[in-house]
Amino acid sequence: MKTVDIRELEKRARNVRISIIQEVYNAKSGHPGGALSCADILTALYFSQMNIHPEEPDSPSRDRFILSKGHASAALYAVLAERGYFDKKELTSFRNINSMLQGHPDMKKVPGVDMTTGSLGQGLSCANGMAMASKLNSDGFRVYCLLGDGEIEEGQVWEAAMTASHYKLDNLCVIVDNNNLQIDGQVSDVMSPYPIDEKFKSFGFETIIIDGHNFKDILEALNKARNTKKKPTAIIAKTIKGKGVSFMENQVGWHGKAPNEEEFKKAMEELCQ
Repeated sequence: MKTVDIRELEKRARNVRISIIQEVYNAKSGHPGGALSCADILTALYFSQMNIHPEEPDSPSRDRFILSKGHASAALYAVLAERGYFDKKELTSFRNINSMLQGHPDMKKVPGVDMTTGSLGQGLSCANGMAMASKLNSDGFRVYCLLGDGEIEEGQVWEAAMTASHYKLDNLCVIVDNNNLQIDGQVSDVMSPYPIDEKFKSFGFETIIIDGHNFKDILEALNKARNTKKKPTAIIAKTIKGKGVSFMENQVGWHGKAPNEEEFKKAMEELCQ
């Protein structure tokens, strides 16, 4: 774990959001809303919490991260580039046919991607396997898995939650990006998972509710998860879809579309202030 000034994290997160908008604009496709909502969480993980080695992305001792909501790949790529896993110039090829940066992360193509994702609901099962392997082999690495709040409508998530609790995977931290919007509308209307914290608690998790855009809250929750023993932790991060771009915030229409030239300029003006 690396100690980083919160102002530095805020600066990094702003850079990540700028990269997200540039990626989606250049590609003329993507999912900016959910990428922007999880930008602060990913920044905290990659610049403060995780034991990682950008110069050796496959280091056996590294902590693992799984972006289960794989359609938010623009955020993960932006953070990896910001952290030095690859040149930021690669971001201009986002979603191009021959690019390593496809619409969903591919662990065989992208340095720093620990699991290929895209089919919703599967990430926590993969995270369980990694966390169990770490314990069985006494490797000592931690595993972080980011889920979307719409994604947890998938039944496999809860099968995986039951498994994580049964095996007392205290080296596993689940983070739910709770922006309350999915492709069809409000999560609470489509298929309400609320109360999310109580559901994870009933499955045997330590649960924490935080403001997912407050770095103090994020870091305190991650530290608490690190110190929790004999059970996994679920952090329910209350976030804003499209966070950082005024006209995208809390607008379901920005789940999966790219800004036009005028919207791109306005977004960049706001983020570069």
